[in-house]
Amino acid sequence: MRIIAKVRRTTVALMVSCMLVPQVVWAQEAIDESPNEWAMVGDLLVARPIGVVLTVGGAAVWLVSLPFTLLAGNASEAAGTLIGGPAETTFMRCLGCRDTGYTGKDAEAIRRQNEKEAVAEAEYPES
Repeated sequence: MRIIAKVRRTTVALMVSCMLVPQVVWAQEAIDESPNEWAMVGDLLVARPIGVVLTVGGAAVWLVSLPFTLLAGNASEAAGTLIGGPAETTFMRCLGCRDTGYTGKDAEAIRRQNEKEAVAEAEYPES
């Protein structure tokens, strides 16, 4: 009887955990890319150095595999996977963010500042 009870508990626990998995996946999609200071510090001190090591290690592996990938005709694909992927994850995302790519927040702030300066210069031209 004890074995049957353990099997039932294990089965119920497995079923409940399987039902929770889709909710975790949906929650991942709803991530706000406004990281807090702890995420930024963790990214700066942990994730970025690991990314640099993976990029350099990928370059070394790519270099060793280069004769074979040249013969096979897929050297650029290997470079993209071994070097480009880690480099993009390391250098092309905001500090603390999970998604790669530029957000444009800095470019928007610079554009707004330039517009303010242009308006101020138009109102008060220098003599």
